[in-house]
Amino acid sequence: MKHLKRPVRRALLVVHVATSVSWLGLTIGLLTLGVTAFRTSDPAITQTAYQAMKILVDWPIVPVALLALISGLVLSLGTPWGLARYRWVWIKFWLTLITFSATVFALRPGIHTAAATGIPDSSLVAAPTVATSAYLLMTAISVLKPWGLTRRGRRLRAVPTSRKPVDERSSAPTA
Repeated sequence: MKHLKRPVRRALLVVHVATSVSWLGLTIGLLTLGVTAFRTSDPAITQTAYQAMKILVDWPIVPVALLALISGLVLSLGTPWGLARYRWVWIKFWLTLITFSATVFALRPGIHTAAATGIPDSSLVAAPTVATSAYLLMTAISVLKPWGLTRRGRRLRAVPTSRKPVDERSSAPTA
Protein backbone atom coordinates (compact mmCIF):
# COMPACT_ATOMS: atom_id res chain seq x y z
CA MET A 1 0.00 0.00 0.00
CA LYS A 2 1.21 3.50 -0.78
CA HIS A 3 2.06 5.75 2.14
CA LEU A 4 -0.71 8.09 3.21
CA LYS A 5 -0.26 11.80 2.56
CA ARG A 6 0.40 13.83 5.70
CA PRO A 7 -3.07 15.44 6.07
CA VAL A 8 -4.81 12.09 5.57
CA ARG A 9 -2.44 10.33 7.96
CA ARG A 10 -2.92 12.99 10.62
CA ALA A 11 -6.72 12.93 10.29
CA LEU A 12 -6.72 9.15 10.48
CA LEU A 13 -4.44 9.28 13.51
CA VAL A 14 -6.90 11.60 15.27
CA VAL A 15 -9.75 9.19 14.45
CA HIS A 16 -7.71 6.24 15.71
CA VAL A 17 -6.71 7.90 18.99
CA ALA A 18 -10.24 9.23 19.59
CA THR A 19 -11.89 5.86 18.98
CA SER A 20 -9.27 3.99 21.00
CA VAL A 21 -9.72 6.33 23.96
CA SER A 22 -13.50 6.01 23.59
CA TRP A 23 -13.23 2.23 23.63
CA LEU A 24 -11.14 2.42 26.79
CA GLY A 25 -13.66 4.79 28.39
CA LEU A 26 -16.61 2.58 27.49
CA THR A 27 -14.81 -0.42 28.95
CA ILE A 28 -14.08 1.44 32.18
CA GLY A 29 -17.79 2.30 32.28
CA LEU A 30 -18.62 -1.40 31.85
CA LEU A 31 -16.17 -2.25 34.63
CA THR A 32 -17.74 0.31 36.96
CA LEU A 33 -21.25 -0.98 36.26
CA GLY A 34 -20.10 -4.61 36.58
CA VAL A 35 -18.52 -3.96 39.99
CA THR A 36 -21.64 -2.10 41.11
CA ALA A 37 -23.94 -4.93 39.99
CA PHE A 38 -21.76 -7.59 41.61
CA ARG A 39 -21.16 -5.87 44.96
CA THR A 40 -24.62 -4.52 45.74
CA SER A 41 -27.15 -6.45 47.75
CA ASP A 42 -30.06 -4.63 46.09
CA PRO A 43 -31.47 -6.67 43.17
CA ALA A 44 -32.93 -3.52 41.60
CA ILE A 45 -29.50 -1.89 41.41
CA THR A 46 -28.01 -5.10 39.98
CA GLN A 47 -30.71 -5.22 37.30
CA THR A 48 -30.31 -1.51 36.48
CA ALA A 49 -26.52 -1.81 36.22
CA TYR A 50 -26.81 -4.76 33.84
CA GLN A 51 -29.41 -2.90 31.76
CA ALA A 52 -27.01 0.06 31.50
CA MET A 53 -24.20 -2.32 30.47
CA LYS A 54 -26.50 -3.76 27.81
CA ILE A 55 -27.05 -0.29 26.38
CA LEU A 56 -23.28 0.27 26.16
CA VAL A 57 -22.55 -3.04 24.41
CA ASP A 58 -25.58 -2.86 22.12
CA TRP A 59 -24.93 0.54 20.65
CA PRO A 60 -21.64 2.40 21.05
CA ILE A 61 -18.97 -0.16 21.87
CA VAL A 62 -19.02 -2.29 18.71
CA PRO A 63 -18.84 0.58 16.18
CA VAL A 64 -16.21 2.38 18.26
CA ALA A 65 -14.11 -0.80 18.60
CA LEU A 66 -14.49 -1.61 14.91
CA LEU A 67 -13.44 1.91 13.92
CA ALA A 68 -10.40 1.69 16.21
CA LEU A 69 -9.45 -1.63 14.61
CA ILE A 70 -9.93 -0.42 11.03
CA SER A 71 -8.23 2.95 11.54
CA GLY A 72 -5.25 1.23 13.19
CA LEU A 73 -5.03 -1.26 10.34
CA VAL A 74 -5.13 1.48 7.68
CA LEU A 75 -2.56 3.54 9.60
CA SER A 76 -0.21 0.59 9.87
CA LEU A 77 -0.50 -0.23 6.19
CA GLY A 78 -0.25 3.40 5.06
CA THR A 79 2.81 4.41 7.08
CA PRO A 80 6.42 3.24 7.27
CA TRP A 81 5.57 1.31 10.46
CA GLY A 82 3.78 -1.35 8.43
CA LEU A 83 1.57 -4.07 9.88
CA ALA A 84 4.17 -6.80 10.32
CA ARG A 85 7.44 -4.85 10.30
CA TYR A 86 7.60 -3.92 13.97
CA ARG A 87 6.70 -6.19 16.85
CA TRP A 88 4.84 -3.47 18.74
CA VAL A 89 2.48 -2.85 15.77
CA TRP A 90 1.96 -6.56 15.22
CA ILE A 91 1.19 -7.17 18.91
CA LYS A 92 -1.19 -4.20 19.03
CA PHE A 93 -3.01 -5.51 15.97
CA TRP A 94 -3.50 -8.97 17.46
CA LEU A 95 -4.49 -7.65 20.88
CA THR A 96 -7.04 -5.36 19.24
CA LEU A 97 -8.43 -8.19 17.13
CA ILE A 98 -8.64 -10.51 20.15
CA THR A 99 -10.30 -7.94 22.42
CA PHE A 100 -12.73 -6.93 19.67
CA SER A 101 -13.69 -10.58 19.10
CA ALA A 102 -14.03 -11.21 22.83
CA THR A 103 -16.25 -8.16 23.18
CA VAL A 104 -18.54 -9.18 20.34
CA PHE A 105 -18.68 -12.94 20.88
CA ALA A 106 -18.28 -13.36 24.66
CA LEU A 107 -18.92 -10.14 26.57
CA ARG A 108 -22.06 -9.04 24.71
CA PRO A 109 -23.89 -12.37 25.13
CA GLY A 110 -22.88 -12.50 28.81
CA ILE A 111 -24.23 -9.01 29.41
CA HIS A 112 -27.45 -9.84 27.57
CA THR A 113 -27.94 -12.90 29.79
CA ALA A 114 -27.20 -10.92 32.96
CA ALA A 115 -29.58 -8.13 31.90
CA ALA A 116 -32.33 -10.71 31.34
CA THR A 117 -31.79 -12.60 34.62
CA GLY A 118 -30.44 -9.90 36.96
CA ILE A 119 -28.17 -12.44 38.67
CA PRO A 120 -24.76 -11.08 39.79
CA ASP A 121 -21.97 -12.42 37.59
CA SER A 122 -18.27 -12.11 38.45
CA SER A 123 -17.26 -12.64 34.81
CA LEU A 124 -18.80 -9.23 34.06
CA VAL A 125 -16.18 -7.75 36.39
CA ALA A 126 -13.32 -9.92 35.14
CA ALA A 127 -13.86 -9.35 31.40
CA PRO A 128 -13.81 -5.53 31.54
CA THR A 129 -10.82 -5.70 33.91
CA VAL A 130 -8.86 -7.79 31.42
CA ALA A 131 -9.98 -5.58 28.52
CA THR A 132 -9.01 -2.38 30.35
CA SER A 133 -5.60 -3.88 31.13
CA ALA A 134 -5.14 -4.83 27.48
CA TYR A 135 -6.06 -1.31 26.28
CA LEU A 136 -3.68 0.28 28.78
CA LEU A 137 -0.94 -2.12 27.62
CA MET A 138 -1.64 -1.17 23.99
CA THR A 139 -1.43 2.51 24.94
CA ALA A 140 1.96 1.95 26.59
CA ILE A 141 3.16 -0.01 23.57
CA SER A 142 2.08 2.83 21.25
CA VAL A 143 4.04 5.37 23.26
CA LEU A 144 7.16 3.28 24.00
CA LYS A 145 7.38 1.33 20.71
CA PRO A 146 9.42 -1.54 22.21
CA TRP A 147 10.89 -4.76 20.78
CA GLY A 148 12.22 -3.63 17.40
CA LEU A 149 11.72 -5.19 14.00
CA THR A 150 10.02 -8.48 13.23
CA ARG A 151 11.78 -11.06 11.04
CA ARG A 152 9.84 -9.66 8.06
CA GLY A 153 10.85 -6.12 9.00
CA ARG A 154 14.54 -7.08 9.16
CA ARG A 155 14.27 -8.79 5.79
CA LEU A 156 12.58 -5.73 4.22
CA ARG A 157 15.19 -3.40 5.71
CA ALA A 158 18.00 -5.51 4.21
CA VAL A 159 16.58 -5.12 0.67
CA PRO A 160 18.07 -1.98 -0.92
CA THR A 161 15.49 0.68 -1.73
CA SER A 162 15.11 1.81 -5.31
CA ARG A 163 16.27 5.41 -5.30
CA LYS A 164 17.09 7.61 -8.25
CA PRO A 165 20.80 7.54 -9.07
CA VAL A 166 22.85 10.50 -7.97
CA ASP A 167 24.82 12.32 -10.68
CA GLU A 168 28.56 12.23 -9.96
CA ARG A 169 28.95 16.03 -10.39
CA SER A 170 26.09 16.95 -8.07
CA SER A 171 24.64 15.74 -4.79
CA ALA A 172 21.13 16.32 -6.13
CA PRO A 173 19.19 13.36 -7.57
CA THR A 174 19.00 13.26 -11.35
CA ALA A 175 15.74 13.31 -13.26
